[in-house]
Amino acid sequence: MEPIKSLKELEKLVKAKETPTMSVAYAQDEDTIQAVERAVKEKIVNAILVGDKKKIINICKNLNISPDIFEIIDEPNEKKSGDVAVKLIVDKKAGVLMKGLISTPYFLKSILNKEFDLIPKGALLSHTSLIEVPTYDKLLIVSDVAMIPEPTLADKVQMINYNIAIAAKLGIMNPKVALVTANEKVTDKMPSTLDAAIISKMADRKQIKGAIIDGPLALDVAISKKACEIKGLKSPVDGYADVLIFSNIEAGNVFFKTVTLLANGVLAGVVTGAPFPAILVSRADSEDSKYYSIVLGAALA
Repeated sequence: MEPIKSLKELEKLVKAKETPTMSVAYAQDEDTIQAVERAVKEKIVNAILVGDKKKIINICKNLNISPDIFEIIDEPNEKKSGDVAVKLIVDKKAGVLMKGLISTPYFLKSILNKEFDLIPKGALLSHTSLIEVPTYDKLLIVSDVAMIPEPTLADKVQMINYNIAIAAKLGIMNPKVALVTANEKVTDKMPSTLDAAIISKMADRKQIKGAIIDGPLALDVAISKKACEIKGLKSPVDGYADVLIFSNIEAGNVFFKTVTLLANGVLAGVVTGAPFPAILVSRADSEDSKYYSIVLGAALA
């Protein structure tokens, strides 16, 4: 399989697969319904909308969308809608989960519900973004921009392993992983550089397998060969990273919002660490980002 280099290529890959079913928690939200309608019409997913049935049908009518293209389960209680949507995964009636109008804490609590026993002990719920930027000739896999405020060293190792697995699903074998900090110097005044150096050494000693890993690296030398040449930096990532691991949520969140709002980037995002793809999008995300998040979820199903 050739590496997937664009979201359009990812869409083609998904359309060639069997169509998975996606359950949507608390689905009475215009943006969500529009994105899901597009995905259903493009045969990316079949959809089960869980929420207040009357509100969902009214929204569909206001948007000139036929509610008949969805299965609708009436559950007007916000918290319970999350549990119902996840139970559909447990019962194998769906293979992909999506957040609708439900609050993020309720959404994650439903995934972590001990009654369902879905999350292995010691597993970490994180977030991975797949970003397409016109100025970079391949997709960037980025963590964590949405969930973990200050990932520990162990968290970063898990995030890397999740992203290695996602990269493989996209045909990207042995991806180049950059541990992004403010510069390339290791210093105790900047703890993220210490984590990066330790993780790089762990990779050297095969404690992390399936990727080329280096850090600390500033963003410029992570994604620009010219920057590496100017700085005289020799790195196995060589200014051509596939995966960016940020030191904290502030850095990751500012990065993704900058590339999407100022550089015409398009983002797709999923929660990682669960045994099924869980789509978590922001209301402020573009229509394309919401749609391609569903595409990514279907690709990983």
